[in-house]
Amino acid sequence: MPIDLNAEEARIRLGGGSKAIDRQHEKNRLTARERISKLLDPDKHWFELGLWAAWNMYSEWGGAPSAGVVTGVGTVSGRQVMVIANDATVKAGAFFPMTCKKVLRAQRIAHENRLPLVYLVDSAGVFLPLQDEVFPDEDDFGRIFRNNAVMSAEGIPQFAAIMGNCVAGGGYLPVLCDTLLMTEGSGLYLAGPALVKAAIGQVVDSENLGGAKMHAAISGTIDYREPNDEACIERLRRLVGMLPVSTGLAPCAVAPGVNPRLNEEFTPFTQNDYDVRELLKLLLDDAPFDEYKADYGKTLVCGFGKLGGKAVGIVANQKQRVKSADGQIQFGGVIYVESADKAARFVMDCNQLRVPILFVQNVNGFMVGKESEQHGIIRAGAKLVNAISNSVVPKLTLITGGSYGAGNYALCGKAFDPRFIVAWPTAKYAVMGGDQAASTLLDIQVQALKRTGKEPEAGELAELRDKVKASYEEQTDVRYAAARLWVDAIIQPEDTRQALLTALSVATRFDDGRAFKTGVFQV
Repeated sequence: MPIDLNAEEARIRLGGGSKAIDRQHEKNRLTARERISKLLDPDKHWFELGLWAAWNMYSEWGGAPSAGVVTGVGTVSGRQVMVIANDATVKAGAFFPMTCKKVLRAQRIAHENRLPLVYLVDSAGVFLPLQDEVFPDEDDFGRIFRNNAVMSAEGIPQFAAIMGNCVAGGGYLPVLCDTLLMTEGSGLYLAGPALVKAAIGQVVDSENLGGAKMHAAISGTIDYREPNDEACIERLRRLVGMLPVSTGLAPCAVAPGVNPRLNEEFTPFTQNDYDVRELLKLLLDDAPFDEYKADYGKTLVCGFGKLGGKAVGIVANQKQRVKSADGQIQFGGVIYVESADKAARFVMDCNQLRVPILFVQNVNGFMVGKESEQHGIIRAGAKLVNAISNSVVPKLTLITGGSYGAGNYALCGKAFDPRFIVAWPTAKYAVMGGDQAASTLLDIQVQALKRTGKEPEAGELAELRDKVKASYEEQTDVRYAAARLWVDAIIQPEDTRQALLTALSVATRFDDGRAFKTGVFQV
């Protein structure tokens, strides 16, 4: 059965906790999640991204639930937008290393899909004890502002509302946006009063240094001055409502061909052996599925179906044993030469037809051994990786079980630019399975001990093996992956169709018309 993560997710959504929430309210400010709730259209789907970011990280600093920032896709005044909201209950909204990476991921999704952005700003800036991991690199703090400028130049609308602190380098984010709102009592400055006094000896209060009235009347930096959060959000909704309505799929409408089997039990698909076609029947519309090369390369199921009335290509691991044309038994979840060849050809077809692709991963990896190597498993795998890497159509990835080694790569893992990548609680991320990895790591450690002249006894070996396996399996937990943003969201199986509908609606907003080209294929 899928792990029940509801209680832990509820704790994460509390951010810095009830006392920190009370302090935010004492300042007459809403929390990040309260602001988002008022911003979004009621009864529309909120697709939160990166909820588990920084999970079990930064414990020496008291932790940073959800990396101190809330991101996701929602509907504002009938328009799909990406929302990025600093959570001031977590270290005053300061930026940890994972905060930067989470904001950058949200910006990338918005950029690739030409999705308008709404920033709800309430941040003290860089978390100084970790400044060397936040400040300087191309995937750190400054890249956020570079992205603001690039997206503005490309005509992707960006709105920013300052509803609290906005200091130091972080001040560039809202000012680089197209439209800037600010509430009374907020502060926008490169250096706060204490730093100004220390740097140049000048004594100035926060309001005169960088308050909303000053920026509205004297510096001219802001466009709209608002008395409080509620008025600011109300105007923000009106401004977003000026945008053209997206021509993509409605993210929350009842989809054409809605699946009548949606409420059926997902438990069989969390087990080791099942027919993936039965899972696809629950995820796709109640419409024909045109399976591609159904009698060839059977450990990967490829074909065309409909999702929300829109055509989509499917590449999915078959999880039951199958028999090849020559009578060979092939294991479910393993990619063989012919299945890799088939999938590469199918990915090329999807690009030729400009059809988005959904990858459904539950993969142990590629087949190994003398016969497989002699048949060209590396060549076939490289062909599939090449086709996916050069795809120009939107790619979505769903991980339901194992995502091991090169199988992760070959089925569009995070490194291969899926527009969205989501996982069930049963997903496992690792270079290989726990038993195989434990044996390999144990052998390495035993050899190291022998080189020092120590021959471990049987009891020591068993204890060492258990320790190695426990450590490895901790890292394969999908929450470990989500904490590092290797997946965008952990979703319950019964919520998969809604998540995929929303992801597809965003991913199909825009086609830049790029031609599909591949590099050299080893044949």
